[in-house]
Order: sequence, then C-alpha cells, then structure tokens
Amino acid sequence: MEPKSIICEELAAGYKRGLPPVVKNVFFSVEKGSLTVLCGPNGSGKSTLLKALCSLLPLQGGTVTFNGKDMKSLSKSGLSSIVSFLPQQRPVPDCSVERLVLYGRFPHTSFPKSYGIEDREIAAQILSDCGLSSIALCNVRTLSGGQRQKVYLAMALAQDTPVIMLDEPLSFLDIAQQLEFMAMLKRLAHDGKTVLMVCHDLNIALTAADSLLVMEEGSLVFSGTPSKAVDSCILEKVFGVKVLPAVLPDGSKQYFFTAP
Repeated sequence: MEPKSIICEELAAGYKRGLPPVVKNVFFSVEKGSLTVLCGPNGSGKSTLLKALCSLLPLQGGTVTFNGKDMKSLSKSGLSSIVSFLPQQRPVPDCSVERLVLYGRFPHTSFPKSYGIEDREIAAQILSDCGLSSIALCNVRTLSGGQRQKVYLAMALAQDTPVIMLDEPLSFLDIAQQLEFMAMLKRLAHDGKTVLMVCHDLNIALTAADSLLVMEEGSLVFSGTPSKAVDSCILEKVFGVKVLPAVLPDGSKQYFFTAP
C-alpha cells in the first residue's frame, strides 16, 4: 500500500524556545493527489502549523513524514525536493518573470549552481502551461497581484515537488482570479500533486477541497471531508456561523452563512 503523502503525529511547534507551543498535539494525514484546505479563525495557528510542516519552525514535539520519510531525517535540499512552500508574505524581487520561475529549479541544479538546458525547457513549459509566456520578460514588480500569484505558483511548479503548501494564496485576488487560481490547484491535485493550503474563505474551502482541516486555539479540532464538517456542526462551533448548503441546477453545492 502506498504511504500517505503527509502524516503528522503529536506535532507541537512555536516561535520561542521555553514558551508554550502555539500549536500542540496535532494529528492528521493527507492523501496523495488531494487538495486539502486548512482553515480556522485568526490566530488559531494555521500559518504556524504550515511553517512547522515546512521546517521553517522547529518542532517542539511530534513527527512529520512525507511519502514515508521522516522530516527530521531530511536535509534542507532533501526536503526542498519533496515540499515547495508559498508563504503569505514575500518580498517582490526586481527580476523578470522568467528568471523567478527558473529560480524554482535551483534545488535540482548540481555544483556549481547553474541552470542547464533542461531547467530552461522545464521553466518555459511551465510558463506556457500557466499562461505566462506573454509576460515572461516583464519585471515581477510591474505585475498585478493576481499575475504575481500565478508567477509564484509557476515557480513552485518548476521546483517539481510532490507536495505543495500555500499560505493564503488567494489574498488580494479578485473573485475571477480566485476561481482561476483554485482551478489550477484542482488540476495539480488531479495530476497527482498533494496540495495543502490555508484559506479564510469558507465557501471556497467547502466547494473546492477534497478534505478539510479545522483549527481552533492551536489545536486541530476536525479532519475530514467538507460534507462531514458541515454535518458535524464544527464550523458553527468554531466560526460562530450557521452553514446553509444550497444545491445549484447543475448539481454542485454552494454555501451560505448566517448567525446561528
């Protein structure tokens, strides 16, 4: 049997040694080729958990495995060959779109670090797949927020990892850009990538995710399908809203939220 893509057991993590962990006793697993959304109120520990999973914060307890490999046994380059991470906030580099996407190939280059023909061909193909070829020579600083997000995702794809983690990738995107971005993530999962993202928009989380992780005050309080999250009333408890599902004429679901 193929191992789970991500297994997290008894994870605890925080920002300062000697202080209580921000997230604690977290258990969950993620299937390969799935889109999992991590949600919860502000300050519930979502970003902290994601950073710990990417080894950007030291674990204060517990274990994380990727495709059966213990994260603690992986070197920095070994982890970067498995996991790519898009943080919520990042500096905007003064370089071309093409150069930034090519930078995603850096973990695959050998000493001395330089990009080869294959790296450039892969970057060019990803630029095409993401609809970015026409702006490949544009400076990243001249792009709109939506264009930049697509470029950052393209950079992650150039890294060619089986696991992609994103912290609030829909921030500052308009509704059309959000739908386009989520469609891209769904295609990645369908193609076998494991996608784990933080998202504040409950409607998007419930309609797009294969599985849902819900956090509250540093603890994971739910792990399962969106429909089970709605049926369990955990969202009403955590967010203080009542979830009202509606079936559209095409059979798909949308969700409305009211005071309980």
